[in-house]
Amino acid sequence: MKIALIGATGNAGSRILEEALRRKHEVLALVRDPAKVKARSGLTVKKADVSTNDWATLINGQEVLVSAFNPPRGTPDYTAVVQAAYRNIWENAKAAKVKRFIMGGGAGSLFAPGTTQPLVDTPNFPPEYKTEASAFRDLLTLIKKETALDWTYISPSAYFAPGERTGRYRTGTDTLLVDDKNNSAISMEDFAIAMLDEIEKPAHHRQRFTVGN
Repeated sequence: MKIALIGATGNAGSRILEEALRRKHEVLALVRDPAKVKARSGLTVKKADVSTNDWATLINGQEVLVSAFNPPRGTPDYTAVVQAAYRNIWENAKAAKVKRFIMGGGAGSLFAPGTTQPLVDTPNFPPEYKTEASAFRDLLTLIKKETALDWTYISPSAYFAPGERTGRYRTGTDTLLVDDKNNSAISMEDFAIAMLDEIEKPAHHRQRFTVGN
């Protein structure tokens, strides 16, 4: 498939890129600094500031647009930056008539097990992550109103970091996945596998789902 990817130089995005290339897809990476992306077979790199530029012509002919865009923690006016960037991304996707849009979101919008309260609103949620988690919680609310895009929003588990590529994961809907020891985790490598599985065999149209080990 022809997959356009935003955020290919980030932690999650770089693993999504590797997984897509591993599966022999044609990937178009949109980045601010092409020098940061190693040339490989099946990969095309184009310079674009996806948060501000009109770049729809760059993704004409792509079947899927994937976004792992996430501003650095501590960015001033973080929530406003995130919302403006994603509104711009969605408008460019629609202008280019890309069939599907898939994005990685956060775990903060997931419900705490046994409740209908988002994790980010619970008393013990780590304060250093609250701004970022709240922004992506609000972004989920916004994308649910988007009817012109065939979108999918994927939330990782609570602990989300580089790790082992096991190829094993579970899926859920709006509630945080936990194991029998109440741990909630997924590696970025397995998250990338779940995303590429969704791209290849779509199962969540205009839905959010979550993945965990």
